[in-house]
Amino acid sequence: MPTRKLTDLFVERAKSPARGRVEYFDAAFPGLALRVTENGGKSWCAFYRLKGRLRRFTIGRYPAIKPAQARREAAAALERVRGGVDPAEEKRAQREMRTPETDTFGAVALDYLERHHRKNSRKSTYLEAKRDIERNVLPKWRGRPIASISRREVLDLIDAIIARGAEVQANRTLARLRALFNWAVEKDRVATSPVARMKLPTQEQARDRVLSDDELRWLWQASDEIGWPFGPLVKLLLLTAQRRDEVAGMEWSEIDLLKRVWTLPRHKAKNDRVHEVQLSDAAIEVLRSLPRIGDGLVFTTTGKTPISGFSKAKRRLDAAMHKANRVELSTKKGASIPGWTLHDLRRTAATGMAKLKISPHVTDKVLNHVSGTISGVAAIYNRFEYLDERRDALDAWGRYLSDLIEPATSTVVAIRSRS
Repeated sequence: MPTRKLTDLFVERAKSPARGRVEYFDAAFPGLALRVTENGGKSWCAFYRLKGRLRRFTIGRYPAIKPAQARREAAAALERVRGGVDPAEEKRAQREMRTPETDTFGAVALDYLERHHRKNSRKSTYLEAKRDIERNVLPKWRGRPIASISRREVLDLIDAIIARGAEVQANRTLARLRALFNWAVEKDRVATSPVARMKLPTQEQARDRVLSDDELRWLWQASDEIGWPFGPLVKLLLLTAQRRDEVAGMEWSEIDLLKRVWTLPRHKAKNDRVHEVQLSDAAIEVLRSLPRIGDGLVFTTTGKTPISGFSKAKRRLDAAMHKANRVELSTKKGASIPGWTLHDLRRTAATGMAKLKISPHVTDKVLNHVSGTISGVAAIYNRFEYLDERRDALDAWGRYLSDLIEPATSTVVAIRSRS
């Protein structure tokens, strides 16, 4: 029985025997072994004695389970042995209780989301994963036995997402499928992961798109044209510099119009901490103009759920922006407007504040960035929140936008009157 320090590198390079199988025992964790078969399969198991008998508990397969995780699983199994429970028998009994219905992709995905993802992720991260799987994966595989899903089918699903122009979304979906199948392997719901060693299909590049002053004018006019609910939402994205889903999930109880503050609760913020957003005159004006549908959500058409359909709204916004562009320039085509996303409004606001000489560390606080200009040891000792400076920054940005937008209104009227 060869004993080795089972590092990531050793496990990756462990060669198959000519015949049968070989077991490498871990020098760092007695009882843990890596089993390598002649066909190249690698799996983890823990050996233990119970009532005088030597027993073996299969933990799961490599590479879905790496050495560090295998040691944790082995430790948990041996802890159950000390309590008089046989983990191998326990696992066999659970397997026998399973039915074809519990082994469908839909059932396993639900277990993964509710038993693992919800408990180990921020609420916003969990909801993004749930929405992604429900939209892009479940319609195709809901009733399929999870063990029947092949690598080719995963590739076809990801290719279909790319074909509709959502290349970054394809990366996200593949990453979530990898995590889901790894969990299923770990829990013995499936023997192998079809996503193992599958590379992300798209190389992502950091975006640097910032809307120009002209584009900001056209965007504001377009927001007026498409109206409630997406028009006002886009204005608040620009005025507050916060994330799309944070603004879309805004609740009236979080807003104090007298103190001119929106308090984003910890469970809604991406970095898992309470965040105060100071509201400029322009932001207050937008909020006061909104209809109240129920007492909860600000942006809702039902009174119960936040608005959705951002892709369709973005297309309407683009069309209205091009229309405003043509009217203002009084030409057939106007100037071209390069592609942009709603998230680019956040970068545009940050760039605008830099142009207004706002200090970078204040802008970082406005954006609720954990790692920014103040990081490392300095961040540990500097807990000052710069609330007054943040208010001044957003007030200055709001005034800048107001000054930018007002002349455009009179210009458009003059052009229309000449035509």
